[in-house]
Amino acid sequence: MDRMRRLGPAVAPLLALAATLAAHQADAAPRRFATPSLPAAFDGAPAGSPLSPAQLDRWWLIFDDAGLNALEDEAFRTGPDARTAAARVLEAKATRDSQVAQTLPTGNIAGNVSDQRSQNIGAKSSSLFPVGGETLSETANLKVSWELDLFGRLREARKVAKASLDATRFNIEGSRASLAASVADNYFVAKGLAIQIDDARETVRIETNLQRIAQDKADLGLAAAADADRIAGDVARANASLEDLVSQLHAARRQILILIGRNVDTVDSLALVGATPEAPSVPSAIPGDLLARRPDVREAEAKLLAELGTARLRHLAVFPTLTVLPQIGLSRSVQPGVSYNAQTQQLLPYQQATSLGYWTWAGGVTVPFFDIPHLLFDARAEDARAKAAAVAYEKIVQTAFGEAENALVNLDAGRRATAILVDGEARAHRASDAANTRYAMGLDDLTSALSAEQSWRTTRSALTSERVQTLRRAVTVYKALGGGWAYAIPAKTR
Repeated sequence: MDRMRRLGPAVAPLLALAATLAAHQADAAPRRFATPSLPAAFDGAPAGSPLSPAQLDRWWLIFDDAGLNALEDEAFRTGPDARTAAARVLEAKATRDSQVAQTLPTGNIAGNVSDQRSQNIGAKSSSLFPVGGETLSETANLKVSWELDLFGRLREARKVAKASLDATRFNIEGSRASLAASVADNYFVAKGLAIQIDDARETVRIETNLQRIAQDKADLGLAAAADADRIAGDVARANASLEDLVSQLHAARRQILILIGRNVDTVDSLALVGATPEAPSVPSAIPGDLLARRPDVREAEAKLLAELGTARLRHLAVFPTLTVLPQIGLSRSVQPGVSYNAQTQQLLPYQQATSLGYWTWAGGVTVPFFDIPHLLFDARAEDARAKAAAVAYEKIVQTAFGEAENALVNLDAGRRATAILVDGEARAHRASDAANTRYAMGLDDLTSALSAEQSWRTTRSALTSERVQTLRRAVTVYKALGGGWAYAIPAKTR
């Protein structure tokens, strides 16, 4: 205590200087950020139908497609991306716990045991000073280092650790949302390709029949041989288109199997049953909800909070560090000694045992006096990184708004285009039926009937393609609005 009193006058000015500089710099550290402003509504998007948060969490159920629902469940259960995400969650939580634990008191328990046996091999020793015997020493102590958080440095470090966990968690949730969208997107593409392949086969049949008719006419001298050759080119083009569609379907099926974790299965094991579902109506959405729903926006916000906390830590680094160092221990020793027998007045050897318990405490103060200049420069650099993170957050919010608005407008346009093609396909179908009827009654030739059917098949293929594209746009809408992840985060992942 006397030493501490003597050191006090020398340490006090250093502490005062460091605290003054730290307080000045701590005030310069950024403490909050302004949330980017968003419009009240999306420009050009229709009012839409209401959609609850629970529906947006599992948006694929809206399509009412049992095949899609089964694939999504399997992807989240056994898909490699989902299993990787689960492992990353555990890693991130353990990293956060480790960082928080480093702000708590530290210490260790140490123990030591030694057993030494010695024997006199020289002249006979004196009974007063015995030589040889067993010496046993046992010690155990607990040393603790406890930093006093007078300036909030440890509290800030715990906040940074939590923000870093949140950033990783939202990144993981973003990957899960992308997985759900990828499965649905490839599923709709595969179903559309299956329908287009059927139409392509019918187109090949029609073109082949037209070629046969043209060739028969050319052989009878009723038409030019060039007509048959021209139609032969159409047949070749139709066959090439069919082969291309078959390969695209194979690729889409394989991609689905990879996403759900069944990449070793054959593509034929993935059944595509039923027609493509109708695209759902455009959902109503508020731009402000993107700040809470989009995982990439939440990730950027968490990263910004971590950068702001790190900047404050850099400013707080110039504060003194005060540490308490308590220690408690036990020791026991057994060593050769002598005893005096009062009755016989003799000195006799015996093992002398000593047990001791002790405790101490100490305090330490570390002032980074000569390190203050470079610590202040580090703090300024971290301030710049925090400002960059704020700009990145603002850009991600603006990008999210643009993606959501464009997705809503594109979905609405796709639904209108689909409605137009539905009417056109119905008219082309009626025209094809009428041409077949006229041919059956002998009022028209086969070429006219096949041409009318070909026109209907072409319109039907365009309708199928537009329906698939509209379904894919709907998937993009739900992903852009922040759907497909566990919006209500379970408490165990916090």
